[in-house]
Amino acid sequence: MYSAADTAFISGDLSAPMDRPLTFVILGAGARGSAYADLAGKRPGQARVIAVAEPRDRVRAAFAAKHGIIDQGLCFTDWRELLGRPRLADVAVIAVHDADHVEAAIGLAALGYQLLLEKPMATTESDCVAIAEAARRYGTAFAVAHVMRYTPYTVAVKQLLREGAIGDIVSIQHLEPIGYYHFAHSFVRGNWRSQDETTFLLLAKSCHDIDWINDIVGLPVRRVSSFGSLSHFRPDQAPAGATARCIDCPIERDCAYSAKRIYRDGLRRGGTKQYFTQIATAGDLTEQALDVALAEGPYGRCVYHCDNDVVDHQVVNLEYEGGVTASFTLTAFTPIENRHTKIFGTRGQLTGDGRHIRIYDFRTERTTVIDTSLDGSSAAEGHAGGDEAMFNDYLDALHGSRGELIVSGIEASLASHRVVFAAERSRIAGNVVEF
Repeated sequence: MYSAADTAFISGDLSAPMDRPLTFVILGAGARGSAYADLAGKRPGQARVIAVAEPRDRVRAAFAAKHGIIDQGLCFTDWRELLGRPRLADVAVIAVHDADHVEAAIGLAALGYQLLLEKPMATTESDCVAIAEAARRYGTAFAVAHVMRYTPYTVAVKQLLREGAIGDIVSIQHLEPIGYYHFAHSFVRGNWRSQDETTFLLLAKSCHDIDWINDIVGLPVRRVSSFGSLSHFRPDQAPAGATARCIDCPIERDCAYSAKRIYRDGLRRGGTKQYFTQIATAGDLTEQALDVALAEGPYGRCVYHCDNDVVDHQVVNLEYEGGVTASFTLTAFTPIENRHTKIFGTRGQLTGDGRHIRIYDFRTERTTVIDTSLDGSSAAEGHAGGDEAMFNDYLDALHGSRGELIVSGIEASLASHRVVFAAERSRIAGNVVEF
């Protein structure tokens, strides 16, 4: 029998704090699902991971051992098994393939799960709308993992803007430097290389950024235009002599995108590259496993001879109600570094890099520098504190009856996703899309 508090909680009523840890089931024990499970493990008084759905036997077994899931009946090879049985946890973290988000979210919402959904919401606009309708229908406490909204840096930027540090916002310039080896790993060799298999680049990688710009401006988008293409990672751009795999390529040593160098650096030196090496070897950080991955797996392929078709650079132009404008650039051709933003106001300029904020005041002609004390904007580094802040806010919203902490809820997330789909329509058609 459910208690009165539990019964209310199932219907999305967060008015009463919980007197027990919330239970979590993780759908997908890859990098993102594991990251959220680890964050739950930091707060055993409020959260407990009790089940996992993961198709890879070794990954599933390691996850279960790490989080103390002894009952094999709570370790599923296919997340769809959850849809055919009663709800077994309070919260489902959906970190499965993007194309599966819609079926998982709607099915689990119907069973009474509260949902933390990895971005993007879904791979089509209609599926995003369907998820939103289900969340409303079942009263689901729903959050999309738009972690950029939650970073200490973002909180500080928004506070400064509210205080009038640069006057009224007139325009924004925002850059996402994906990073050359991150792009090669994820969007040329990896899971997000093909629009048919996953989705287009702007949705897969930068719905975060469009959502962040929307959050900063705080107004509805009125018009969108976009341009971009796949310019470099194509067979016609391959250097003379390049072979299908880096492991036996005679020019590998001179290639900036050498899989041998990138993944061996990650194995031997650690750092951000180790995150990608771990994915390439399915978590087995050994020389033997890496040799097999380079010789047989997708991550050992030449970047000029893959089956990728997503763009490698794109710009998006936004006009908001009231006339505020924003320009966004994403590109593969950068070092691994933080995003760069300039916000132009009527009384000053705010410049930020994900950690440092510089306020230039037109009247005093002085610059104030604020260090938000967290660096490392990549997934491997926790998105500059965004992963932990987002998860903690979601947990506190549910466990501590503080629903206002969910700032990436269904309505805001649906609105920003619709802008992303509009931008892609503009890129393909070469026109301006009006809302």
